[in-house]
Order: sequence, then structure tokens, then C-alpha cells
Amino acid sequence: MGSIRIVRGTASEPTAMAAYDAALAAAGVHNYNLVSVSSVIPANATVEVVGTAPELGPAGERLTVVEGRATVAPGRSDPAVACLGWDRVPGGPGIFYEASGTDPEVVPDRVDRGLDAGRALREWDFGEPGRLSAVADPDPERYATAVVLAVYGESAPLV
Repeated sequence: MGSIRIVRGTASEPTAMAAYDAALAAAGVHNYNLVSVSSVIPANATVEVVGTAPELGPAGERLTVVEGRATVAPGRSDPAVACLGWDRVPGGPGIFYEASGTDPEVVPDRVDRGLDAGRALREWDFGEPGRLSAVADPDPERYATAVVLAVYGESAPLV
């Protein structure tokens, strides 16, 4: 049975890309090439909130993820907010929904509305919901980034 680990990170740096890289470092996934998938949880996977990823393989390999990501520019007064929510059939398949923005109350609500819509599309008996947010405080001189990721399994070679 494979694991899906839910991780998050925030950071402020002098460029948007540097802030993103540093937020990924805070989540423990900065040394991988991230490949996004569309958000379905396989029936045989476990979902676990870990905060920071453990070692998942050699640097430079591919890591499959569902990602919520937000970045705000220097001088903004609003934070960067990323949220990831999920629900699944107990012991079965499920779905992830992600959202991002600058309002810590609105972004999780958008995730909840997305999950409601995703549940309505499927004739599954959902019953194992969860949600995790990351909020990066604005910085007057640097970009701020928040990330929340569902990390599927371990890394795999790209070449």
C-alpha cells in the first residue's frame, strides 16, 4: 500500500521563484522535479499529514504531487494562502481539491466548495475528509509564498 503525505511550507525571498523554492524546502520537497496530477486518491493509498516530507529518494528525481501554491509580491498587505482538502471512501478512493489566494477565510471555503462539487460527480460513500492550509505573512521587501502538497509515494528516476 502506498503513502500520500500532506506537507506544507512558507517562505519569503527576494524573487518569486526563490520564495517558491524556499517554501518547497520548508515542506521538504525542494530537491525533486514536481509533476502535478489531477487529484484522485488511489484506493490502496494511505493519506497522512506529516507537515514536512521525509527523504523520498535521490535529488533530481520525479515526485508526483497535487499542489496548492500562492505567492504575493513585496509590499502587499495580504498574505499568501494555499489550501489542500481531501475526502475519500473509508479504505477506498478519494479526491483532492486545492485553492490559493490572499484571504485565509475564503481560500479554505473554496476548497470545501470544490470538494462538494467533486463528491457530487461521484457515486462514492465519502467519509474521511481533511484539510490543511499554509499562510505566508506578507513582507515589505520580499516575495512571500505558501505551498501545500499531497506527495504520492517516493521519487522515481526521470531518465
